[in-house]
Amino acid sequence: MRPLIAIAAMRSQKVDGLRLHGMVVSQKVAEAVYRAGGEPVLLPPVHAEHRHPLHNFSGVVLPGGRDIDPTYYGAEADEHPDHGPFDRIHDAVDLRIARDVIAKGIPTLAICRGMQVLNVALGGTLHTDLPPGDVEHGHGFHTVVLDDDSLLARVMNTTRPSVSTCHHQAVDRLGRDLRVVGRADDGCIEAVEHRFRRVLAVQWHPEDDAEVTDYEQALFDAVVDPAKWPSAHELTGVSS
Repeated sequence: MRPLIAIAAMRSQKVDGLRLHGMVVSQKVAEAVYRAGGEPVLLPPVHAEHRHPLHNFSGVVLPGGRDIDPTYYGAEADEHPDHGPFDRIHDAVDLRIARDVIAKGIPTLAICRGMQVLNVALGGTLHTDLPPGDVEHGHGFHTVVLDDDSLLARVMNTTRPSVSTCHHQAVDRLGRDLRVVGRADDGCIEAVEHRFRRVLAVQWHPEDDAEVTDYEQALFDAVVDPAKWPSAHELTGVSS
């Protein structure tokens, strides 16, 4: 029997084949979880107070999606064309999932928006819009440099992955008990780990090329297979 892996869904105003609104997850994320041996299960954000019972799941994926409402981290929304529309129900449910996986110690992979949700859930803040620079974060591929001693480098078996990226926001002030383990060449935070929990977070989209790139698929393999992770004792010994 495949272990159940929860994937946080998002609400969508338009879904092909439906007359009304829908709740969706990325097909690429679900396929990567399935290739890893897991059974992908959608977690729908039904209402703002919705709390998913996570005890039946072996792992959780917090995937990409729309921007988080900046009021959750003390900022103001501006008129940038890439901002909004925000969905506070989706935000509230995802933030609760992020806090619950930390509290319960559930192996988790947070992707793009998911990494930002994790950071905000733990008291961090975001850059609401990255300035233009030498690294193309909006769409395409770029290199990330991972710390040699990071769990992420161990899982991916590389310290310089080329990654598929699509974001205009990024981690600013780091949330509690998180550790930066990867940056782009322009200094943008691209990967963080939790110091005491089995939680990996990446700003890029590993699902985009996981089917053909072993180190990207390895992130999903780690969420499905607990043997890929260090013991709780090893986690507390991770250097800062």
